[in-house]
Amino acid sequence: MSLYLVQHGRCLSKSEDPDQSLSDWGIGQVERIAGVAKNYNINVSSIEHSVKKRARQTAEIMAAALNPPGGVREKTGLKPMDDIEAVATRLDPGEDIMLVGHLPFMERLACLLTTGKAEHTVIKFQNGGIVCLDRELEKETWHIKWALMPEIG
Repeated sequence: MSLYLVQHGRCLSKSEDPDQSLSDWGIGQVERIAGVAKNYNINVSSIEHSVKKRARQTAEIMAAALNPPGGVREKTGLKPMDDIEAVATRLDPGEDIMLVGHLPFMERLACLLTTGKAEHTVIKFQNGGIVCLDRELEKETWHIKWALMPEIG
């Protein structure tokens, strides 16, 4: 099983847009990363996103490139301060899924899955980036397989 964790693309400030839609820059970031993922033949069965508009927009851009058979679905429990353990326990080991959400949720989930604790940072996310975690079924352990980020350095 692979789990693809995505922090939404850069968004507008609340003063510019109360819903904090993706900025033009953010849309470009996500389109570029989604295109690279498509070229690498990344296969996801479905994409789930938080209830926030910027996460939905990011998920839709990813879906346009990756064409997941299960489509795109809004899921509760993926907001910045939601319970990561609730999400970790509902992951289906037979499904390659992409979750699109926010910080600190994504960093805390990656840490919990790889170390068993959520207090440390095992990888720094970037807006529009993808972190791929892989689960070894025999050991029931997770590791970071790769990361694809819009900015290097």
